[in-house]
Amino acid sequence: METQWLAFSVAALMLTLMPGPDTFLVMGNAVAGGARRGLAAAAGTTSGGLFHVALFALGVTQLLMYSERAFWTVKMLGAFYLAYLGVKALRAALRPRADAPALELAAPASSLWRAFAQGALTNALNPKIAMFYLAFLPQFLAPGPHMARDSMLMIGLHYSIGAVWLGIVAIGSARMAGAMRSARVARALDGLIGTMMLGFGARLALASR
Repeated sequence: METQWLAFSVAALMLTLMPGPDTFLVMGNAVAGGARRGLAAAAGTTSGGLFHVALFALGVTQLLMYSERAFWTVKMLGAFYLAYLGVKALRAALRPRADAPALELAAPASSLWRAFAQGALTNALNPKIAMFYLAFLPQFLAPGPHMARDSMLMIGLHYSIGAVWLGIVAIGSARMAGAMRSARVARALDGLIGTMMLGFGARLALASR
């Protein structure tokens, strides 16, 4: 059992280090509004993960696997939300502005709550995460009466690792914000994040179960 948990921890760490929409969302918020806003987005992402733990516990994940309509509905909501964030960032990239310290992934008046909500929705509206756990976890689980409990604990461990990593990303990005004072650099980063978000959204929209 200890070997299984160690193997899962290593696999979860490697998966966490692969950049995805969560990473770019936290990075953008941190550069735009400082470490606190980046950490708020990271906390939202973790909350979205806890949402998937609840879905797994309640058996809703299995519904997404067997119901084409439910899966399609959730994935399209997620794809449209990622596209919305991408278009917003691209509009900021195209808008002329003077040198400033902020990257405008979100509106300048965005609160910590908005950054938190962005992270939570980005994660919660991605049914591929639920499908991934159904396919990924069994290879690390021992058959027995505690499989459901161990499954939820492993998902929780994965998101705990993710929370630490995204916290590092948030603080590191905020410290690099000084290098983004150039309007040209800020707009280029806006364009990169917007393009990545649109790409993630398109990939989700085209995904199958």
